[in-house]
Amino acid sequence: MAEHAIITGGSSGIGLATAKLLASRGVSVSLIARNVERLEAARRTVSAIARNGGHVEIYPCDVRDRERLSIVIAEAIERFGPPTWAIASAGIVRPGTFLRQSIDAYEEQIQTNYLGSLYFAKAVCPHMAEQRAGRLVFISSGAAFVGLFGYSSYGPSKFAVRSLAECLRVELKSNGISVSLVCPGDTNTPQHTEELPIRPKVTSKLAEGSNLLSADTVAAKLVRSAERGKFLVTYGWQLQLLGRTHSLVAPVVRCYQDWLVSRFGSET
Repeated sequence: MAEHAIITGGSSGIGLATAKLLASRGVSVSLIARNVERLEAARRTVSAIARNGGHVEIYPCDVRDRERLSIVIAEAIERFGPPTWAIASAGIVRPGTFLRQSIDAYEEQIQTNYLGSLYFAKAVCPHMAEQRAGRLVFISSGAAFVGLFGYSSYGPSKFAVRSLAECLRVELKSNGISVSLVCPGDTNTPQHTEELPIRPKVTSKLAEGSNLLSADTVAAKLVRSAERGKFLVTYGWQLQLLGRTHSLVAPVVRCYQDWLVSRFGSET
């Protein structure tokens, strides 16, 4: 049976770019997203470049719907087998200042960006653990490293994804599951296009000087890094520096935890 990738947010942006890359290498792809029309278009696009027995299936689902997400993942696994790739790419960004944004904006982003990633990981990881193999990839953001003006509703949701990935990287290693945390900067996606008109002026100024990444560039480094078992994946020297200096002690803590797990077992 061919390799199988399950990708949330697979109808556009980074999720779609990653699906295209994997399908071109013969991986069967299950795409999960909310918009049925975009999913159908994505299926046609990815199917056109699929190679070596790779197939494409789509599953309309909002990742905030935990029960529905579990159902469609079970259907995808029944169709193509346990995932060798599980990529949590579904996400939204609603910039705005704290005093002006409604609490709904905060809840929506936490539910989609963090809880959607959590629900996804909970549904796929038991299957990968049973096979003792698999790559779990979380799409976070450069905003996961430091608080930024205009992102008080978005940043915490991505901080939470980063923390989840940090924990699972240690816990799931002994189950044969490799975890990667992908933190790109601004990327040329439909979501980015929607965000730009509502960004506060200060937020836009902060983004000046950084290169706008293409979704294909992000996907290529994502796949290459995950295959090498790399945990933190960043883009550009600014984020590479930020990713390595935001917590200088973190690598030491990770190594110490690895030692504890190797000595006392993953359930200690």
